[in-house]
Amino acid sequence: MSRPIARPAFPLPGAVCFAAALVFAAPARAQMPRMELNAGFHRIEAEVAADQADRMQGLMQRRSMAPQQGMLFVFPQAARHCMWMRNTLLPLSVAFLDEGGRILNIEDMQPQTEDNHCAAAPARFALEMNRGWFAARGLKPGTRIGGVEKAPAPR
Repeated sequence: MSRPIARPAFPLPGAVCFAAALVFAAPARAQMPRMELNAGFHRIEAEVAADQADRMQGLMQRRSMAPQQGMLFVFPQAARHCMWMRNTLLPLSVAFLDEGGRILNIEDMQPQTEDNHCAAAPARFALEMNRGWFAARGLKPGTRIGGVEKAPAPR
């Protein structure tokens, strides 16, 4: 006949310390600043990637994003910037924007690929949204994205 094993009602102190160590050992990722943009009457809640670390991280490892949310990449200078989707789980569309916020071109991107998607001309910003967001709203090259002039300075 087997006997039930007595288990403490509360976790053992060692288990609590181990769990706490795991929580505090994981590096906390600082949240990126947020700002509101618009495309005509379409409102966009954008996280802003204005420094190199945030631009490198982008939307990697995200599993979902609300329809009106996106990420604005702020580059130090206008150039023919390129984006890729390594470790990015969401299908995205990226609009490359000039200094005034006008869309230069829009590229659809497949998750977890390393294909380059580049600006058609020197871009100062890139705006990533869920794939098809721009097309579903009839937004095309030449459309202005309002609010980019209020973006933080790139670092």
